[in-house]
Amino acid sequence: MGFLLLIVLIVLLLGGLPRWNYSRNWGYGPSSLLGLALVIVLVLLLAGYIPRGF
Repeated sequence: MGFLLLIVLIVLLLGGLPRWNYSRNWGYGPSSLLGLALVIVLVLLLAGYIPRGF
């Protein structure tokens, strides 16, 4: 489950970057929040609080 959550967060982070036309007006807010969530989940995965497998 943890690996799947990590993949989903990476995809959401790429979708939230202000590079595409639909997200230019958003600024860096969504991508920075998703990046923070990605770092937190990565730390929890490495610490063993979230299981890596299914």
